[in-house]
Amino acid sequence: MNNQVMFVFGFVIFVIYVYFLLSIIKKQNQTEDKEVMNIHDLNDLDGMGNQGRIPDKKPKNRAI
Repeated sequence: MNNQVMFVFGFVIFVIYVYFLLSIIKKQNQTEDKEVMNIHDLNDLDGMGNQGRIPDKKPKNRAI
């Protein structure tokens, strides 16, 4: 009888621990997704920044 009570008590503690562990992992994943969407440029597919893009305005002719 005593072993069954200890098993049930330990199992309840284990289930509570796993529940809170998974909830913390879920919250951290959601905050990381929000930060990634705010930091990274959506057009930057190669990860090199603006180096490979075509400039929007024409360069000034400095020879004149």
